[in-house]
Amino acid sequence: MRVRDELGEQFSDAEFAQAFGVRGRRGWSPGQLALVTVLQFAENLTDRAAAHRVRFGMDVKYALGMELDDPGFDASVLSEFRARLVEHGLEERALDLLLTTLKDKGLVKAGGRQRTDSTRVLAVRYET
Repeated sequence: MRVRDELGEQFSDAEFAQAFGVRGRRGWSPGQLALVTVLQFAENLTDRAAAHRVRFGMDVKYALGMELDDPGFDASVLSEFRARLVEHGLEERALDLLLTTLKDKGLVKAGGRQRTDSTRVLAVRYET
């Protein structure tokens, strides 16, 4: 819940506009889907589990700015969202936006020494 309280609306739809048309029925907000994707990765959730959290998790609904009675979305929406991002070269956009905001708030520093668990990074890379 602190994500929304401290960082505000993290991802605006305009950041992802080139990947989504303006014709037809209004779909899910690309900004909200980007945040769901970040939370999904942070919690190591499958698409189905992430969609379930959006439907039933009050904390996730709050972070997304959703009404409590919002029915959520089907899990396939997440894979379609990621496919559109890759198709339009926006796959790193969500991370870049998040890192910029965290840097502006003094929560991360540029050029610092970073540790990674290369085994986990490689495992995630080869699972997809």
